[in-house]
Amino acid sequence: MNTSLINTALSQYGIKEYQNSQNPEILKYFHEIGKSWVTTDETAWCSAFVNWVAKMNCFVHSGELTARSWANIGTTVNNPSIGDIVIFWRESLQSWKGHVGFYIGYSEDRKWIYCLGGNQNNQVNIKAYPSYRLLGFRRLASV
Repeated sequence: MNTSLINTALSQYGIKEYQNSQNPEILKYFHEIGKSWVTTDETAWCSAFVNWVAKMNCFVHSGELTARSWANIGTTVNNPSIGDIVIFWRESLQSWKGHVGFYIGYSEDRKWIYCLGGNQNNQVNIKAYPSYRLLGFRRLASV
């Protein structure tokens, strides 16, 4: 289990987008990873959140705002531990779109994967995603 990543991600639990305004905490994720041109929390921010958590803990990170940019960061793992990166496809397997977060665990029937991440229903929380949408798990290394 990667305690430092999980603890940092959990410290942000409940941070959410503001209606008709901009949450400075979400904009912080963008700005601290070098994406200061982002000025709205309406910009997809799951990858920004994971990048921020990784960077704050001196782990390798993609530096990109697309979820699938994490597919080549760290090493592939088949038996993930809490805190490993989990990447999902969105819309279709062939789409460039996806979602990324920190692996928490499988449901008992393994049909769902619990993920701690940002921009999950517009907030940082733990959410279940269907296992069939899994693209892969990655383990990050320190820099």
